[in-house]
Amino acid sequence: MTSRILMFDSGIGGISVFREIKHQLPDIAIDYLFDNAFYPYGQLSEHELVERITSLVSRVVAQGNHALVVIACNSASTAALPALRQQLNIPVVGVVPAIKPAATLSQKKSVGLLATKGTINRSYISTLIENHAPHCEIVKVGTNELVEMAEMVFKGIEPNMAQLAKICAPFNDRVDTIVLGCTHFPLLSSYIKQVTNNQISLIDSGTAIANRVVGLLGTSQIKTLDQQVDRALYTKPNLDKLLIAGLEQEGFAKISLTS
Repeated sequence: MTSRILMFDSGIGGISVFREIKHQLPDIAIDYLFDNAFYPYGQLSEHELVERITSLVSRVVAQGNHALVVIACNSASTAALPALRQQLNIPVVGVVPAIKPAATLSQKKSVGLLATKGTINRSYISTLIENHAPHCEIVKVGTNELVEMAEMVFKGIEPNMAQLAKICAPFNDRVDTIVLGCTHFPLLSSYIKQVTNNQISLIDSGTAIANRVVGLLGTSQIKTLDQQVDRALYTKPNLDKLLIAGLEQEGFAKISLTS
């Protein structure tokens, strides 16, 4: 039986990470699992996240032959990675907000952190800042609105630029670098640049995750992995037609409800 990579998010935010992995490993087949039945994760408690994620991901892994799991969601990673790694016997790669590289890049030593409200208040974020950016001013903006905005952009719908500008306003004239602390947010990068007058550098974790996947699989294993099609799996029926069209355009040849 051939092996695949399993990617997981609550919605389509992980597509930003999917693109980076496919850029580096274009021939690898990926199962992209999104839990639209419980979307958005940013509004769930940590206990709810752990219970839901470990149950769902473990079940899907048991049904397939996955070489590796990528949790392409900051909320899910900060809550459930330890529990998942205990349950699964394959590598599990999570998302870490790119605070360390942002602190290095920032000339002003003033960094913005744009994340969901659930992620931005976790103790994990405070630890990252203490360890990697103690010398920087960190301007935090917690927003769940941008998650839905990114989902709309993926469907081909233009965002509300006035709303986006208002959300990003605390960064203006204060920071020169923004960490996109939600995998949905890179889907809005071009729009965020517009409302910040292209004066701010945006950093996400997609490339670092792709590098980690390559490192874990190793060149020899990459050559033997499943060369079949990418598949999108979801948990709640009756997908929006625009979402289906977006997934097809992304290259997913199979889009199906997971059991």
